[in-house]
Amino acid sequence: MDCRPEPEGFDYQGLIIRPPSEADSILLQVTLGCSHNKCTFCGTYKDKRFAIKDEETVLQDLAFAQKYCRRQDRVFLMDGDALIIPQKRLVWLLDQIREKLPWVRRVGAYANHKSIKMKSDEDLAQLKSKGLGILYYGVESGDDETLQRIRKGATAESLIVQGRRVIEAGITLSVTVLLGIAGRERSLEHARATGELLSKMDPDFVGALTVMVIPGTPLAEEQAAGRWTLPSPREILVELGEMVRTTRLSQGLFFSNHASNYLPLKIRYPDGQAQALKLIDAALSGRLALKPEWMRAL
Repeated sequence: MDCRPEPEGFDYQGLIIRPPSEADSILLQVTLGCSHNKCTFCGTYKDKRFAIKDEETVLQDLAFAQKYCRRQDRVFLMDGDALIIPQKRLVWLLDQIREKLPWVRRVGAYANHKSIKMKSDEDLAQLKSKGLGILYYGVESGDDETLQRIRKGATAESLIVQGRRVIEAGITLSVTVLLGIAGRERSLEHARATGELLSKMDPDFVGALTVMVIPGTPLAEEQAAGRWTLPSPREILVELGEMVRTTRLSQGLFFSNHASNYLPLKIRYPDGQAQALKLIDAALSGRLALKPEWMRAL
């Protein structure tokens, strides 16, 4: 069921996004924008300042979902970083979802390093008990030089520490990494360091996207000035192969099936790693076709 708002429906402000896996979820916009909003590659939330929506608006959205979204059993909290909501308010929100949408099985949200760090271990465990089932964690890279350049606001080690805390709280962790973000200059360093980060963090899911330069972003300005070079499709494939090769997950899933990617893969670690590397080699040798540019999108 595609739950699209009617005139009295959800209060959506500005551009909204959600993970591909939340396509069939009830989308509740409980914050506006992103609490960090400094990453050089991202142009998603430049149309609004970060804010937490008032309780009345949230309750109106829940009332709409209660009436029209009874076939959808997941809720995704938008915008870019709903976990940043103060603990008391977030617990209230999860309680309201449980009360008004009792058929919902899982609540998900985006998270970043700062928002996880602001929650204690007890806070995370409480959110898990209240229905928060999955967090989507934008890591982008395990290479400290790249993280600094893209203004991520965190080091690889701190990203690992906060990701492990989510896992230890029993919340499913889906990590996003970004192929090509280090440019041609540090492509392999980025791939290897990201594989090392993923191995140490050991998340449930990894989603690899491929960078697409958005006009007006600082990354686009770097590219125009010749300070950053977008890797070619072949170089992206080599980077993906190195990342897959150096990643060790105990039982996680590694996806590269986002619309931005040239080669869609679904890898169940550890057993599927070797076959995935064979597919990447086949693509590099021209025996397996890549997605054409016109089919790629964010």
